[in-house]
Amino acid sequence: MTNADPHAPRTVVPIEPALLIADAFNQAQVTEIRHSVTSCAHASGLTGQRLDDFVLAINELITNAVRHGGGRGWLRLWHEADALVCEVADHGHGISPQRLGDRSRPAPDTAGGWGLWLARELTDAMEVVTSTAGTTVRVTTGLVSPDRTTY
Repeated sequence: MTNADPHAPRTVVPIEPALLIADAFNQAQVTEIRHSVTSCAHASGLTGQRLDDFVLAINELITNAVRHGGGRGWLRLWHEADALVCEVADHGHGISPQRLGDRSRPAPDTAGGWGLWLARELTDAMEVVTSTAGTTVRVTTGLVSPDRTTY
């Protein structure tokens, strides 16, 4: 017998990294959570194009969770070593092996299908775990340190 909530996120966030966000979201909260990610990523030292790319990648993942993952999802963002890590989970029906294995760029006139491709292209690393019980996508981007002058 278990008291575990079957709808709880299936991911364990490491204890040591600084957890910045751990929140559930639905369609009405996509904009709000994107702004929270932007603020936390910027405060962690991500700036410029890398900040924009990371936020766009996460926006694609949370939008996918809402559209294809049951209308809601869970987001966790944390800082570890010299990187930011974001994980988006949902309880949809999973991603087909063909779709997951297709790493080609969608055709320019394609209305959908850009989310995973963009997330992969705009971050330093992406991992996907998917099944009929849902999908968890973890993206990582390195924090670039400003050039240091040696004396």
